[in-house]
Amino acid sequence: MRDSGERVMIDGNCFSACTLVTAIIPKERICITERAVFGFHAGWVDRQKPVIYAEGTRLLYELYPPAIRRWINNHGGLGPRTILLKGRELAAFYPLCE
Repeated sequence: MRDSGERVMIDGNCFSACTLVTAIIPKERICITERAVFGFHAGWVDRQKPVIYAEGTRLLYELYPPAIRRWINNHGGLGPRTILLKGRELAAFYPLCE
């Protein structure tokens, strides 16, 4: 996807691994719709019994662009609950799709 050169439209929920699009795709190739929502949380060792994987969470966090990391920090960091980036806050990061 990164190497295709095509624009990526986020239209609806982009949670968990989907948020890596912010790390992989250049910002200028991402656009959002009014329904777009990014959901960030810590990395897990086991999905059945969620236990935070500290090293994995740290590596994931470091992949995100600095502006996204600042937003995550300002909203409690990557932890067991999902924090949502949407609406006007999200539109400050990415333009609406045409």
